[in-house]
Amino acid sequence: MATAEERDGVRLSSLDSPLGDGLGVTKRDLVDHLDAFADRLVPLLAGRPLTVKRVRPGAEPFIQRDVPKGAPEWVRTVATWSDRAHREVHQVLCEDRRTLLWLGNQRAVELHVPFSRVDDEQPTGLVLDLDPPDGADFAVVVATALLARRALADAGLSGAVKTSGSTGLHVVVPVHGSPAEDVAAATRALAARTAALDPELATTAYVVAERGDRAFVDSTRSGRGTIAVAYSPRLRPGLPVSTPVGWDELSDWDDATGIRPGTVTVGTARERFGDTDPWAAAQPAPQQLPADLVAEGHTIPVARVAAMHEGKRRARAAREAGS
Repeated sequence: MATAEERDGVRLSSLDSPLGDGLGVTKRDLVDHLDAFADRLVPLLAGRPLTVKRVRPGAEPFIQRDVPKGAPEWVRTVATWSDRAHREVHQVLCEDRRTLLWLGNQRAVELHVPFSRVDDEQPTGLVLDLDPPDGADFAVVVATALLARRALADAGLSGAVKTSGSTGLHVVVPVHGSPAEDVAAATRALAARTAALDPELATTAYVVAERGDRAFVDSTRSGRGTIAVAYSPRLRPGLPVSTPVGWDELSDWDDATGIRPGTVTVGTARERFGDTDPWAAAQPAPQQLPADLVAEGHTIPVARVAAMHEGKRRARAAREAGS
């Protein structure tokens, strides 16, 4: 059984070994997917500092921002500051098929990028990350995505939608001309407007216990956050792929046959898409954010910060009540 080969000058090893524990796929499955979608993945990755999620058999998956030791000299990197590591790290810039294959050989499964490029701090997009409540049918997220589309249209904006590949949907809006703080603010305003369209269906509550059976409209990924790019595998059994979905497909979504985050995997993506690139085709031109939307967003606290302060307030109140 062949377990090693070379593609584009990259030596690929252990291709027929399990990719990781409990995933049900081989390393070849990952590499073949990345290779087949290289022409669609590289444009989404190029010029953006890459964060990857890697896996090894017998070990827990881990997130990696710093380029691993022993990387080939032709792998391009950019120096960035890591708040977590409290030091400068060198993140990979995936500019070509060769680098993408090398990443696959490193068992880099998930490919996450920021919304800004290395030569420009202004974000090129924002995302509303829609997650279902525990145990709920995916129809809740589909309906919330359609609310988000209404909120965008009311603001004079449009976006494209894809499965996260994990549990929910990403509504992505290409933008230009605004600093990260304003893009993050506009995202908060859009999330609030989405939830306000049907408060019984959707919520912006950051604390899980406060969401009930409503879908969570997460606004915290935009600004300086990162997103798993379209066609990126996700680290779940079968390696589901973040899949572009048409708005018409969501409008006509059927519980029995409609797409879900695990519907398309590294084993079925090529059959679904062939040589097409529906994600590129679905992208609206970059849009200027309306001033009123940005101003509204600046009045809305950052969700995780508000949740942290509320948690401290409740803890203080409980202590005072006990004393």
